Amino acid sequence: MAVVAGNPQQLGNKGRDGREDREGLEERAGRAGGDSRPRKALTIGAVAKILGAEFDDISISKIRYLEDQKLLAPRRTAGGYRLYSQADVERLRAILRMQRDEFLPLRVIRQELATGDFTGRRPSGESQKRRAASVAEDVTSFTVDQLLAEAGVGEGFLKELQDFGIVSPKRRDGRVIYDETDLEIVRAAAELSKFGVAGRNLRVFRTSADREAALLEQLLGAQLRSRSQARRKEAVENLESLAAVCGHLKHLLLVRDLRRLKATAE
Repeated sequence: MAVVAGNPQQLGNKGRDGREDREGLEERAGRAGGDSRPRKALTIGAVAKILGAEFDDISISKIRYLEDQKLLAPRRTAGGYRLYSQADVERLRAILRMQRDEFLPLRVIRQELATGDFTGRRPSGESQKRRAASVAEDVTSFTVDQLLAEAGVGEGFLKELQDFGIVSPKRRDGRVIYDETDLEIVRAAAELSKFGVAGRNLRVFRTSADREAALLEQLLGAQLRSRSQARRKEAVENLESLAAVCGHLKHLLLVRDLRRLKATAE
């Protein structure tokens, strides 16, 4: 990588008011950063140019806004100038695609990013799963007959899940109503049942979920009950993000233990 001599703060173009143009400074900082990594770090202007071929509305100000929303965290030079890795560019590409193709709000995009797997396009059926796993998203309601038909299970299986508190339907106008989250829970339970996992065995998941919910309530309960609508909205977004991080952490801990189990069989 070519290195430009001199202080990057002395290399930018000056605007009409005599101050250095920040975009020009960041462009030169990328060349002067002395980055020894094998893959080239990019300036914010270069990133905007690369992604501009796919996203017409991309701009430097929009990239900075997404960074302000904690969706991006590019490396900074000693002078404070942004440098983006290839991983940063792919992360930004995924964010812009989720905005454009799925019209996802930033709080849901933050949840998707927290899983660590945000590459590629999701199948069409994933939109329902996303709503089912979202705290703030509106979900579709089902009658018991609709739920059984969608999940492909019998009444006895659903009753077993309800008896053990795995599924908790609501009552509306005297009717029992389920939602998309209930549907996905039943589907997951049905998959586990193929391996001999009964409803009573699923109580461990319910207990774990209750404890995680209690922890998040301690962290955000006051904000969720705030009289300020802005604070309540922020709390819901934080709740969404923390739920995703907790789920991801739990999955990682499970994977770690399963690797140990695998090692014993080798």
